[in-house]
Formats: sequence, C-alpha cells, structure tokens
Amino acid sequence: MGDNIENPGVYSVREALKIAEELQLDLVEISPTADPPVCKVIDYSKFLYEQKKKQKEIKSKASKVIIKEIRFGPNTDEHDFNFKKNHAIKFLDEGAKLKVYVFFKGRSILFKEQGEILLLRLAQELEDQGKVEQLPKLEGKRMIMFISPKKKK
Repeated sequence: MGDNIENPGVYSVREALKIAEELQLDLVEISPTADPPVCKVIDYSKFLYEQKKKQKEIKSKASKVIIKEIRFGPNTDEHDFNFKKNHAIKFLDEGAKLKVYVFFKGRSILFKEQGEILLLRLAQELEDQGKVEQLPKLEGKRMIMFISPKKKK
C-alpha cells in the first residue's frame, strides 16, 4: 500500500513496524479509533521525557495557595484583637489566604453574636489588604470566615 518514508501515506502494520525498526524508533498509535488507525514513528522515551518536562514546567508556574489560620475566642479583648489583626495584615501582604475563626468552648456558644461581630469587625479593618471570600458561617463549635488578599497593581 505505502510507497516509502519520504512519501508518507497509508502503510500496513508490518510495513510501518519495518520502517520503525530500520530507523531504530518506535511505532506509536496516536488515534486508535480512526479508520484506519493513525500511528507515528517516534522515539517514545524522548517523547515521554518531553511530556514530563512540560508537566514540570506547568507545575512550577502554577501559584501555590497558602492558607494561614487565625483563631479568636468569643470574648477576645482589644489588645489580643489588634495583635492578631497585625498578623493578619502581614499574612495578606505576603499573599496568603486567611482562615479566621472564632472557637466556642463549652457554654461560650451562647455568644455567637459576639463571635460574628468580632469577625465582621476584623473584615472591616482588613478592607484595604483583603476582601472577604466567605462571610462568617457557624460550623459546629467554630464560626469561620475566609479572607483573600487583594491583587497588587
């Protein structure tokens, strides 16, 4: 069926294998569902190496998301609040996401409103550094809020 390697065309499997063997390369099936199936004569180990190299390059360019956690109690006083707020500002400036939560121990779950007010106050004070990704939500004994850093121009 086929002519020669300079004139690519339709070859039988035997001819294609013979050509690949002569060139000391591999016969790789590209599209098995096509009629007739499409094959290519290539150096398969080199092909795999190139694929790995591309995947590694894509992975290295992808940004890794760092999530930092800050924990409050429902009755956190002013000094502790400011101290943790400063840490939050530092984390957001570094480009990390924040997971801020109020942890309720024992009967302190009665102060849900105080916990929510605390988180919303923090979000308001961090308005310049980040934006709220998820508003305060109660999950078990924790009220959680996510803040992501604002993009720098």
